[in-house]
Amino acid sequence: MARPKCARDRLVRVAALTAALSAVTLALGGCMGGFGGTGANRRGAASQVELSPPADVPLGSGPTTPGVPAAPVTPAAVSGQRIGSGTVKVALILPLTGPGAAVGGAMRNAAQLAFDEGQQPNLTILVEDDRSSPDGARDATQDALKQGADIVLGPVFAASVQAATVPAKAAGKPVIGFSTDASVAAPGVYLLSFLPQPEVDRIVEDSVGSGRRSFAALIPETAYGNAVEAEFREAVARRGARVAAVERYASGAPGPAVERLARVITGPGATADTLFIPETAEGMPLVASALTKVGYAPARVRPIGTALWNDPSLFALPMLQGGRFASPDRSGFSNFSGRYQARFGAGPPRVASLAYDAVMLAAALTRQYGSQRFAETTLTNASGFAGIDGTFRFRPEGLSERALAVYEIRNNAAPLVSPAPRVLAKPGI
Repeated sequence: MARPKCARDRLVRVAALTAALSAVTLALGGCMGGFGGTGANRRGAASQVELSPPADVPLGSGPTTPGVPAAPVTPAAVSGQRIGSGTVKVALILPLTGPGAAVGGAMRNAAQLAFDEGQQPNLTILVEDDRSSPDGARDATQDALKQGADIVLGPVFAASVQAATVPAKAAGKPVIGFSTDASVAAPGVYLLSFLPQPEVDRIVEDSVGSGRRSFAALIPETAYGNAVEAEFREAVARRGARVAAVERYASGAPGPAVERLARVITGPGATADTLFIPETAEGMPLVASALTKVGYAPARVRPIGTALWNDPSLFALPMLQGGRFASPDRSGFSNFSGRYQARFGAGPPRVASLAYDAVMLAAALTRQYGSQRFAETTLTNASGFAGIDGTFRFRPEGLSERALAVYEIRNNAAPLVSPAPRVLAKPGI
């Protein structure tokens, strides 16, 4: 997660609607060619780590759902704690004190849940507190490496990931960070997070696939806006469509930009058939109000967005009816949330599934790949891994790609209109 000042990376905005119970099998470690049977592993077929959730566990909701409390930091969530006693040591660097403590404690809980559901893997997870600071992250990583950690999971914030990378690289150990700031990714520093770029690419792909050819955009002047604008322009061009116009606006003041864009998205002379609005749930009402004033009709020019729209508070907005957004498939997190709530008494924050997947990944690779478990070629295998939030893979430069679903907002709901593919496209496509 990047610095809190980035809108996409603020803890309160890393949220998604949890969905109704579906029959899912949680698999992490059908990795390396385990998807769709395309790859039998180069070293032989990989066995899949499958965890069937208990049938009697009720489904819970995430903390963004009214009436459901956020998961507390448990007494066990302290620095220096160990989970398991296996021979392979894994560092888990989290903010267990300071501003990020609530999220860090919940991610520690998710790691414990993964360990228990993973049938007691041959791991010792070294839980270290980064004190919600870069200096703390560096110190915590150094301590874990001195204890023999073979890989570093975490930290959460971008600056902390950068700080943890220094001792990890010096020791020749990979890092799997949870930041959404793509700038901290690098060879050997992988990001297991909800990056906005794949979401932009997926929603543009869906739009072009449904016949849309001319795109306009209203983009906030934020770090998140900068990141998605670049990807938006590239994604539209890759698919042979065109960008009709892009307008930027200061956060909280979309009116002037909407007025400038009106000629492209309203009236008989409108040249765009799609409007990209990568805005948060908090900022969207102001944008919707400005669009209403200029006569924007979503039935004529379809609004599209990223997983920031995956918030129930947006589903009744008239200006978003018929709009679509890309997001990880909600069924996996919904199932995980129910098991987490049954175990810890409260719903998990959205990012908790990242810690669960990271521990499951470490366990699966340890079982299947021996001394090469955390080698670059193992971690970056193009077939990817199946996790709570669907299929994902790491690219050699450290960024991650995810198989994403598409949802459509209609009548105070957002049903699935295009499921997430089980197999990721070949790299570069």
